[in-house]
Amino acid sequence: MLVTHSLPSDRVEELLSSIGADQACQMLERMQVIRYFEEKAEELYALGKIHGTMHLSIGQEATAVGASSAVRSGYDYLLNHHRGHGHCLAWGSDVNRTMAEFMGKEAGYCRGRGGSMHIADVERNNLGANGIVAGGVPIAPGVGLSIKLRGTDQVCLVIFGDGASNEGAFHEALNLASIWNLPVIFLCENNQYGMSMSIQRAANIERISLRAVAYGVPGETVDGNDLLAVYDAVGRAAAHARAGSGPTLIESVTYRWRGHSKSDRQAYRTRDEVKEWQAKDPIPRFARCLIEAGMLSEAEFEAVQQRAAQQIEAAVAFSDASPEPDVSTILEGVYA
Repeated sequence: MLVTHSLPSDRVEELLSSIGADQACQMLERMQVIRYFEEKAEELYALGKIHGTMHLSIGQEATAVGASSAVRSGYDYLLNHHRGHGHCLAWGSDVNRTMAEFMGKEAGYCRGRGGSMHIADVERNNLGANGIVAGGVPIAPGVGLSIKLRGTDQVCLVIFGDGASNEGAFHEALNLASIWNLPVIFLCENNQYGMSMSIQRAANIERISLRAVAYGVPGETVDGNDLLAVYDAVGRAAAHARAGSGPTLIESVTYRWRGHSKSDRQAYRTRDEVKEWQAKDPIPRFARCLIEAGMLSEAEFEAVQQRAAQQIEAAVAFSDASPEPDVSTILEGVYA
């Protein structure tokens, strides 16, 4: 199993001091909202209120929130993958509209047409998720080139899974971003499995971040269940890109608690392995960090959980009350 190292205590103190108690607690609450959102989505699926399939990111919340908090969400650009509900919410998208999209309602971000795997929030520069493995990765250099030609200090954060790192599109995109010196942050969310294939069997290297060497860009592996470690690495990569120094490849090592999708029996891994990673839950881990730093009390953490739960219940009520898409509009937005 890949070993990642914790941030030194002085760096933790430095980061928390720069973030501040208010923002740190907001980051904790955002992780809790994502957790409750996906648990509720799982419940709604069982009730028949969500159709098709879905890919849950329960257990991976620190990567989504740490990365989004380290850039200027809404100003910078985001591209992500089919397991992307957490990324969307971490980016600051409205919980009600996200839930409505999940439930196929007209009030959703894509008018109920995108569903679980294709949620986008273009007004906040969230260019959307993609159901094709590595499908969003080669779009990132295009966004980066646009940024460079327009002369802004924006960056493009593209998030993809470990399975995508073995696709040709990943290598072509990283090479192009490198030779054109584009402001792109390639963030590999390594949750150990591409569907049912362990990354240890799919790649003959210890760290996916080592692939950065072949393209002459910085590469780094971080503990993806440590919000501050992700925040730190992505923040440095963003500064590197804004300075005109080009792309960075970051591997964030985390774990999905649920199966690949709702049809996954998970015969390829043991219950003990899942329990081992559940013990590394990023939410109470960050809460303990804030409590030890004097930024949060146990009672305040309970209040965070209650507020998050209330947001999700309100989002479900909003979605239930929202209209279904009108069949007469089914071809609107279809261009090919």
